[in-house]
Amino acid sequence: MSEPRPRRSVLFVPGANARALEKARDLAADALIFDLEDAVAPEAKASARAQIAAALKERGYGERECVLRINGTGTPWFDEDIAFAASLALDAVLLPKTDRAEDLHKLEAMLSAAGAPDSLSLWCMMETPRAFLHAETIAAATKRLTVLVFGAEDLTKDLGARARADRMPLMTALGLGILAARAQGLAVLDAVYRDFTDDDGLAAECRQGRDLGFDGKTLIHPRQIAIANSVFAPDAAELDEARQIIAAYDAVAASGRGVATLKGKMVERLHVDAARRLIALAAAIAAREAP
Repeated sequence: MSEPRPRRSVLFVPGANARALEKARDLAADALIFDLEDAVAPEAKASARAQIAAALKERGYGERECVLRINGTGTPWFDEDIAFAASLALDAVLLPKTDRAEDLHKLEAMLSAAGAPDSLSLWCMMETPRAFLHAETIAAATKRLTVLVFGAEDLTKDLGARARADRMPLMTALGLGILAARAQGLAVLDAVYRDFTDDDGLAAECRQGRDLGFDGKTLIHPRQIAIANSVFAPDAAELDEARQIIAAYDAVAASGRGVATLKGKMVERLHVDAARRLIALAAAIAAREAP
């Protein structure tokens, strides 16, 4: 079992906003996405690149994953963004509006040609109907791919759906994406919640996302970080139950049996694996938050 990496809160940081780039150094987000796409006007792309480069050169982002969202494959900024990304000390590059595996093949080839290190991961945004119809092949496109990121705004528009608090119109797509990610051992991040003043709504959507299987939530405002961190972290009751599951199973395994019972419920190896992962995630979060 690989050690889980906390991605409870993943904050988009506008590349054109120098104050936001500076403020992000002191935020409790697990990961930061420096944005060159939607958050940056066409005339500000070049200056945003310069500001992001300067911010990363100064360092100070600690153990947070640093990710660059570039502009999409069909845009006039794509080639320059590739060369720029290859020159930075990044953990990953995020490709927006990924429609098919070939989009990631192209990105990977261009990054390699530009001199990007083999350690640079790829993330991709799933935000169109075509993306979810191709979810299985996208998730298997390259070993560099580590995270699928959901985008609800474009998907809702393209479906002609109504935005609902329960996200019922999106459930088919969400399920397909999560299945594809888990089949390839990828992490998967839920879409942003637009109303950054609605704490109750955000908390409810985070709980729904965690129930569905998401690892964390992408965010648009620093005030959303604490809620996402809380919801996507194991709580004390969950950890106590996880320890009980492991203890119950270990007790019968010593006598050669493969099934235990706990509080009237069957406990098998799969439950123990999930319990151990939960405890490992809690340990990784504690290490991240240690002073």
